[in-house]
This record gives sequence, C-alpha cells and structure tokens, in this order.
Amino acid sequence: MTVVALLSVAPVIEDSMAEEIANAVEALEEYDVEYETNPMGTVIETDDVAELFAAAQAAHEAVDGDRVSTVLKIDDKRASETTAAEKVESVEEHLGRPPTSDHS
Repeated sequence: MTVVALLSVAPVIEDSMAEEIANAVEALEEYDVEYETNPMGTVIETDDVAELFAAAQAAHEAVDGDRVSTVLKIDDKRASETTAAEKVESVEEHLGRPPTSDHS
C-alpha cells in the first residue's frame, strides 16, 4: 500500500462524540482500505488515492450534526511502497525502542 492518511472526522458538539465517530469508522468498511483508529483520528492505508477520497467522504457524510469538522492528511509515497507499520518500525530502529513513553 502506498497511500497512508490520517483522517479526523467529528461533529462540533459539547457532548461525547463517540457514537458519531463510530458511524464514521463504520462507513470505512465499504471501501478497500485498511484502518486503525487512535485517540486523535484514524490512520488509513490504501493503494488508490481515489479510494481514499471516497472513503473519507463516506466517513464525513456518516457523521450527523449541524456542523462536522473533517481533516485529511495524506502521504502518497509514489516511488516506493511503505506501510504505516513500516514507518513506525523505522522510527523504532532509530530510537532503539518502541516510540512510546511506556518503553520499560
């Protein structure tokens, strides 16, 4: 997979956003993408940038609200194939440990 992105979709509300974020994540299931949600967004991997845009649009539209905020950051590495996991492993190699504060 060559396209790695960070997608953040959230309704602009005062209460918990968890249900609407779950709706956005569930919308990704209809697309040929791999994803992992973390506290700040969802990392998405795919071979096709058009598929990424379609999945991001579906996630955005899945969130109900008067106002929805969506941020999409894309790393489209065209010269070689590098997965999100490989990017993290490379940082880990330079650190000599996992890139987390819990590295005991």
